[in-house]
Amino acid sequence: MDRQKQNFIIIWISNLLVAGTMTMIMPFLSLYIETMGDFSESYVQKWAGLIFGATFISAFLMSPIWGRIADKYGYKPILIINAIGLAISILLMAYVTNVWQFFFLRLAMGVVTGFIPTSLAFISAQTDKKNAGKTLGTLQMGSVSGTLFGPIVGGLLADSFGFHYTFFITATSVFLAAIIIFFGVKELKRQKKKHEVIYTRRQVLGGIFKHRLLFNVMLVTSLIQIGNFSIQPLLSLYVSDLVQTTTQVTFLAGLTFSAAGLGNIFFARFWGRMGDHIGYEKVLVILLALSVVFMIPQAWVSALWQLIILRFLFGTVIGGLIPTTTALIRREAPVGIQGEVMGYSTSFRFFGNIIGPLFGGFISGIFSISAVFYSTAFLFLIAFLILNVVRKKPLQHLDDIIKERS
Repeated sequence: MDRQKQNFIIIWISNLLVAGTMTMIMPFLSLYIETMGDFSESYVQKWAGLIFGATFISAFLMSPIWGRIADKYGYKPILIINAIGLAISILLMAYVTNVWQFFFLRLAMGVVTGFIPTSLAFISAQTDKKNAGKTLGTLQMGSVSGTLFGPIVGGLLADSFGFHYTFFITATSVFLAAIIIFFGVKELKRQKKKHEVIYTRRQVLGGIFKHRLLFNVMLVTSLIQIGNFSIQPLLSLYVSDLVQTTTQVTFLAGLTFSAAGLGNIFFARFWGRMGDHIGYEKVLVILLALSVVFMIPQAWVSALWQLIILRFLFGTVIGGLIPTTTALIRREAPVGIQGEVMGYSTSFRFFGNIIGPLFGGFISGIFSISAVFYSTAFLFLIAFLILNVVRKKPLQHLDDIIKERS
């Protein structure tokens, strides 16, 4: 087996472990908070939201920094540091005695939540541009599979062994990812060009804002994540309105949530391969148009099976976003700053993760949960229009823009 293929397989498995571990806590987040004291329901719900969002806040700030460090020192050390940091923070969660400790550990966890974007940058850097979409789409299947099955495994472990042992088990799985990367991954050192310029963070960020395509693609990813996360916290409530029974709402909500993940797994590689052939901008426009088509009818459903089918169809198109945008950045960003540029792209996504639940709660509070589907479709429509206009503009080169600003 050649080195590139071996690296890919190890990173794919590691993504599965890390993504699964990061979502294992979700099924019992509120229940774990309840064990720390005699709290009211509103208190638990408030802290569950804060603790859930804390990771995204610190990750939003740290992603470009990890990307810049990876560009300078290599991706493998950053992957190992992030995996060990995640394992330690998860292990310490087993020992918290109050919500403040839990909150700060989740905040610390966000500091080292650069594993998956760094792994994308690593695989992207060693992949030919012509196959980047297909390869990154396949890699996406690993992290999505982990995200899909993580909550299920986490719930089963908590029921079988209790909360504390679940943290021990999940921390061990992340530490295992660090070990297999340490021994199994070999990073080929990038040969620096003789007169290669080292850009400052200010120059890189300024160049991104001036680069029409890169900046607007990152803006589009924020809009899509806002749309995604606006409905996710409300999905169980929406499901409970559609079903007659009250005993299986959690299971049925999980099933509905998983439907989008399954669609994502089945089609991520397909969209990446299509982007390699017809262009990443065209694929992104198609994905955004189809997202609008599959999102609006979710507000009209009268039975759960209709919602599950529509969530699956929505998942089939949304699954192409990350591999397609990553492949586009691979094409547009100079090799020496690819990690940092992808870090900024990840920050835009995490910003959407932070704003999404607030946006969904605001819309549903004023109108209804159905209105959230309409507002989300409207965000996708805005993203579609932005990208459709930008892709017709003259091409720009990030290197040239940064040099002009220097």
